[in-house]
Amino acid sequence: MHVAITLLTILASFKWGDWKNWREYHASMLFISTGGLLYEYIVKEDTLWKFHPDFFYGHEMVVIIYALITMPISVFLFLSHFPSSWSKRIPYIVIWSVVYIIVELILYITGRISYQNGWKFEYSFIFDLVMFSVIALHQQKPGRAYLLSIIIITILIHLFKIPFKF
Repeated sequence: MHVAITLLTILASFKWGDWKNWREYHASMLFISTGGLLYEYIVKEDTLWKFHPDFFYGHEMVVIIYALITMPISVFLFLSHFPSSWSKRIPYIVIWSVVYIIVELILYITGRISYQNGWKFEYSFIFDLVMFSVIALHQQKPGRAYLLSIIIITILIHLFKIPFKF
């Protein structure tokens, strides 16, 4: 399932991605990659969600594939068509969050993701709304997005009592 999601994301990027301007989105693509890898490093085995592998690779490899391929390409697609009109931005973020939650539901039903440390499937939609909002903010005001991300991460670590490890 994880491989299929990654391949579909890559194919979608060839069809709908703004490849002429990919450099415009590069910093936000790195932002999401760094965030995903940093999350895994900080929480180690106390994650809120855990990926279960498809074939011959473990959780760590799934995380690397998502962090280095799937998520950055998703961000590229998201930003490729991000509306300039404020009235269209909120529905656009909601649509992307719905797509993400549907994919996560498929992963959940097929046993490719599980939740732990108090996280529930229902929280993921809120997380997706916040994530896409922060990505949009990062594209325009990266400093504010980094500050907001630190605040959100701190709140999540506190709410879910995740031991902070280095």
